Amino acid sequence: MKGRRGENDNQRVEQRSRAVAENATRNRRTEQEQVAKLRQYEDFVDKRLKPDLQNAISQRDALLAQRKTFTDLATSIHMLEQQKLTKLRTMINLGSEVYAQAEVPDSSRIFVDIGLGFHAEFTWQEALNFIISKEEMLAKQIESSTGQIASIKAQIKLVCEGIRELLNLPSGDTS
Repeated sequence: MKGRRGENDNQRVEQRSRAVAENATRNRRTEQEQVAKLRQYEDFVDKRLKPDLQNAISQRDALLAQRKTFTDLATSIHMLEQQKLTKLRTMINLGSEVYAQAEVPDSSRIFVDIGLGFHAEFTWQEALNFIISKEEMLAKQIESSTGQIASIKAQIKLVCEGIRELLNLPSGDTS
């Protein structure tokens, strides 16, 4: 009997050793998979989400600059109306920050950039009406762009939270 018990003990020890070795191999594989997944998430944030965020911010900034240009034009038109100027003397940018004096004999009609490199001739009131509609359109585009920026920031935060959980780090929230 003692011989069988010794054999059984040896078999149990062998089985335990194999189980421990398999567990260690599985754990190493799991750690490698976890590191690979972390790299994948980090690459997604760095190579996809952050450039998308920069592009969305640049587009919104361009829209804001365009809206400011139209607001400035509306202010100038209101000033012309209030002062009842028919003749105008101004400085014109010729390009590369080179300016020349220009005299406008009849300022009752102005040319406005309507987009895609086209300019339309408007009376002051027509120009103001166009500016109002253009500003409304730009406001919608800015709102949409701001929403897109918020969405991208939320995605970045979500992925970073996933990374934090994979690393078993404490939450960054203080609330």
